[in-house]
Amino acid sequence: MPSPVIEYTTTAQAKTLDAITQSQAAVLDVVETWAKAVEGSVQELPAVPVASSLPSLEELISVQFDFAGKVLAAQRDFAEKLVKASAPAIKTTPVEVPTPVIPKA
Repeated sequence: MPSPVIEYTTTAQAKTLDAITQSQAAVLDVVETWAKAVEGSVQELPAVPVASSLPSLEELISVQFDFAGKVLAAQRDFAEKLVKASAPAIKTTPVEVPTPVIPKA
């Protein structure tokens, strides 16, 4: 059985991710609607010779998020190893956790 703190944390995380996803969907909908509305009134941009040697926006996003994922994985590995390495210096006394009393309505 997970601790109440973990249950609260995972519930809060799920709600946060849901809110982010909903917000992103709303922004995407607005941007798509706006882009379609102005599509006919936007002029073509002149070609820039150097642009063909630059990465696409999709490539830039991919490279940056791949890197961010690797950094996050490295940080997690470091945090786990740090806790393990410091374990001999951390002494705790087991404490009995009282069962919460839920008032009856």
